[in-house]
Amino acid sequence: MSSLIRTAVPNITATAFHYQNQKFRWFTNSHVRLALPKLQKPVSVRYSKLTPWEPKPLTYAPTDEADPELLEETSNLFDTLKFEDNAAAPAADSEKLAQKNSNPSNAVAGFLKWPLWILGPAFLLATGMVPTLWLPISSIFLGPNIASLLSLVGLDCIFNLGATLFLLMAHSTTQPKDPTQAPKSKAPFSYQFWNMFASLVGYAIPLALFFGSQKGFLQPQLAPISYLVLLGPYLLLLSVQILTELLTWHWQSPVWLVTPVVYEAYRVLQLMRGLKLSAEITAPAWMMHTIRGLVCWWILILGLQLMRVAWFAGFSAKTRQEQKSYL
Repeated sequence: MSSLIRTAVPNITATAFHYQNQKFRWFTNSHVRLALPKLQKPVSVRYSKLTPWEPKPLTYAPTDEADPELLEETSNLFDTLKFEDNAAAPAADSEKLAQKNSNPSNAVAGFLKWPLWILGPAFLLATGMVPTLWLPISSIFLGPNIASLLSLVGLDCIFNLGATLFLLMAHSTTQPKDPTQAPKSKAPFSYQFWNMFASLVGYAIPLALFFGSQKGFLQPQLAPISYLVLLGPYLLLLSVQILTELLTWHWQSPVWLVTPVVYEAYRVLQLMRGLKLSAEITAPAWMMHTIRGLVCWWILILGLQLMRVAWFAGFSAKTRQEQKSYL
């Protein structure tokens, strides 16, 4: 259409500044002339006005902020710009993810981890529950002496070995095949604070009562060896639990959530065993009330830990739903 219809292009002649170089001469048209004061030589200015039905010239504005790459030795000007197709990037990422999930080696690694789900709890049962529930108390307790103390500490060491193996197996089930993609789970500061507070309270109450008995504030007094037989293994295993929790927090292992549950569940049985032994050695009433109070305290803390596990499961489910909504 623009080739068939042509519009008249008017010429406007305007005077310009005086140039010293005489090469710059312009031929003027006498039809239209604009006279400006204090200007000597005219300059011809030509412009054209597009008709309403002619399209406006197209302009290109790149959307990416990054500078385009230039191709080498191209004959066409428009071939010198190379832009990446951003829409194809998510498709490529999803393709890689599908290939990764369908990788046979990942499926084999996941299949080999299934026995750990049985071996871990089996070790915990064999080392913690079986000796406590089926081993006769008379075979490990011969009175308030060093031999009985070592026997009780040995039982708790066997449980600690099983608990350590259980936590290692639980940690291995959370690890992917690629070590660089290992998940890092950091315990919240409030959780760490209240866990340490509960442990220190459970540590300070028996020690305060023992020193009160030795100073004569609590009557009748309890012999140190009897006190060690009743609460010595309890204090030792509580120290091991604090150390284990500190290590899981430092390594950011996902098992930080189940570590206190494992130790506190056994601690209830440990204190119930001490309650039976206190009747064997005719411990004073204040010691028996102390052990009962510790049992109640740790059952309360265990309930709080289980509520924390339920909260964490709900939080993880909410996070997964938000990620799916973003996709």
